[in-house]
Amino acid sequence: MNQSEAPILEALAEYRRRHEVSFTPPGHKQGRGVDPRVAEVLGAETFRADVVATALDDPEHRGTALKRAEALMAEAVGADQAFFSTCGSSLSVKAAMLAVAGPGGELLIGRDAHKAVISGLVLSGIHPVWVEPSWDPRLHLAHPPSADAYSKAFQEHPDALGALVTSPTPYGTAADLRSLAELCHDRGRPLIVDEAWGAHLPFHDALPAWAMDAGADVCVTSIHKMGSGLEQGSVYHLQGYLVDPDVLRSRADLLDTTSPSALIFAGLDGWRRQMAEHGRRLIDDALRLAKRVRSDIEAMPGLHVHGTEDLCGPGRAFALDPLQVVIDVTALDCTGYQIADWLYEHHRVELHLTDHRRISAQLTFADDEETARILLSALSDLSDHADQLPPARHVDVPDPADLRLPQVLDPRAAYFSAGESVPADRAAGRVVAEVLTPYPPGIPAALPGERLNAAVVDYMRTGLKAGMVIPDAADPELGTIRVVRDER
Repeated sequence: MNQSEAPILEALAEYRRRHEVSFTPPGHKQGRGVDPRVAEVLGAETFRADVVATALDDPEHRGTALKRAEALMAEAVGADQAFFSTCGSSLSVKAAMLAVAGPGGELLIGRDAHKAVISGLVLSGIHPVWVEPSWDPRLHLAHPPSADAYSKAFQEHPDALGALVTSPTPYGTAADLRSLAELCHDRGRPLIVDEAWGAHLPFHDALPAWAMDAGADVCVTSIHKMGSGLEQGSVYHLQGYLVDPDVLRSRADLLDTTSPSALIFAGLDGWRRQMAEHGRRLIDDALRLAKRVRSDIEAMPGLHVHGTEDLCGPGRAFALDPLQVVIDVTALDCTGYQIADWLYEHHRVELHLTDHRRISAQLTFADDEETARILLSALSDLSDHADQLPPARHVDVPDPADLRLPQVLDPRAAYFSAGESVPADRAAGRVVAEVLTPYPPGIPAALPGERLNAAVVDYMRTGLKAGMVIPDAADPELGTIRVVRDER
């Protein structure tokens, strides 16, 4: 196929050349009805390009532009098929789960899964078999579970219908996907990879292995995270015979919008063309910039950039994406939360991720010498003035054994049960009826059906005082926690 094509973008350009008069949604009618104050901020051209996706196809609306764009994407990344979504990877990962398992079916899932996976369990009734992440007790950091951990889970749950792993994590650490895929396929089971942070991986061999190259059956990517698509642009990729493409498409249709955005489709299409034509060169440039940025930050007093020597090896991660620049700030006696606030207040620098002892700056091929200069200048100023920040508030991070809460009810049963809110200091021993997700990175500390302990309650409450956010809790201040009223 000709990777210089962009069928959706070309169809959109043709639609605009035809000057059609539309009597269908969207009601702004190519921007004619938009409040000028809105157009001033969003741009009139945004609304001119905001049309019903079916308008970009032939008169019979057979979806030819979309189908060709998806086929081009699949060829560009080495998948058998690709499917576009305008509802983000939060939807795509749910569709992938539902294509492999249904109500009551068992699915092996790394416990470091994003909250989107948890909501998929609540909606579907799939029974999770949790697989323990590779936990680094020195750095208080979880990496993707090992192939050995999944093997043990399969031995204990031989009827499990497949496995799901998150790789790379928001911290850039990646799993040994080849070993995981072989493990699953030896049992005739599919491997799903939540690769939301890895859309760029197919286009450079110096990055962690791309899920399709590693043999995964389905993987989900967020083009807006590490690519140049619009927010909510997601693609799920499929290969092999263990997941039926018609079933996958049907499951996605259950969840997807019936009014997909042509703007988001066009962004996906254009990004694929950009990467097919120039991806290696663009990522080459980004990797060179990241190497220098990492070296310059490492030379700053009080700052340490995590590399493969810290994060990869036996009992840790398998590989690392160097474009995720993760910086340990414990030597400054500050939390990552404090530093993120200080950098934004004094330099208008927004960070990707923060926790009780780290900050992270995400680099992509969109970064250049100027953005690197701004980041380095802000961090240098931080290093010089960190002694002026208040002392770090202590966060009670539990031992790995205490972090793992026993799953006593399925997430769906607990979430929809009759619940009650109890004071947080009396919640230990109760079964959670809500999702409690520290942000960032969006990995639940407690989820519906798990029995709380005092260590996890203390972790969340001390984290909140230090700057953590738990936005999905019924009480975001965690004065109370919603629990199951009757565990029977």
